[in-house]
Amino acid sequence: MEELHKPVLLSEVLEVLGPRPGETYLDLTAGYGGHASKVLDLTRNYKDSVLVDRDLFAVEFLKGKYLGEPIEIVNEDFYNSVLKVIECGNTFDMVLADFGVSSPQLDRSERGFSFRADGPLDMRMDKSQELTAGRVVNRYPEGKLAEIFEKYGEERPGNAKRLAREIVHARPFETTLELADFIKAKSGYSKMHPATKIFQAIRIEVNDELGLIERTLPLIPKVLNTGGRVAIITFHSLEDRLVKQYFKEASSFGEESELELINKNPIIAGENELVNNPRARSAKLRAARKR
Repeated sequence: MEELHKPVLLSEVLEVLGPRPGETYLDLTAGYGGHASKVLDLTRNYKDSVLVDRDLFAVEFLKGKYLGEPIEIVNEDFYNSVLKVIECGNTFDMVLADFGVSSPQLDRSERGFSFRADGPLDMRMDKSQELTAGRVVNRYPEGKLAEIFEKYGEERPGNAKRLAREIVHARPFETTLELADFIKAKSGYSKMHPATKIFQAIRIEVNDELGLIERTLPLIPKVLNTGGRVAIITFHSLEDRLVKQYFKEASSFGEESELELINKNPIIAGENELVNNPRARSAKLRAARKR
């Protein structure tokens, strides 16, 4: 089946997880199965593994990819899926979470994630939810917009307030390019497209990305077997900071720690991968083992 999304840091993920035949696997952001397929090739344990994704398009792809295999595929966000796993009392030898946006989400203009292609202001990973990028841009008060631009887009406070004011005065906006072109026109020269941080901020707000990560991280040890490994891939400093802080806290109590770090420093993509998959540029991998 055609590969829709190139998994980042694939060899590095396999190294830190160390899949062995018969081991169980929980993929909290399975996407289009890039990481999962390689892990499952090594474990051959489909019936005791679970693939999760909140994006229905990805879930339907996975169902086709693993048609006939006794693997559980769940359409759910990773926080609620972990809660259900805990409720059922299931635990796994390996857990993976890749917090990045998938290539099909970015590349399909109708999903509204990218400022480089024209599409509706959507950005929902879960198409069933009500909150969209259009709702954020066109209905949020100026102060709230400035707050998310600064907090989630890491824009300078003055710039966040200025852009929020400009957007409120010019709205409504209907499409991604309309908004991106407006931001560019209202911004000075920058090596990075001026809309990059604003689109990131809106996307994080729409999908509650950081909130889900914060609520999920403390639950990870509950779904790991003793000696089980967890690997987490992040794509910007806000995500990585949450993972780094949690791993540091969970591994800081000596013999009483829930986790021990597999790698103290984040693993990043090598030059060969960056040539073939430029989207790996900002990826960072952290991993830990349950004591």
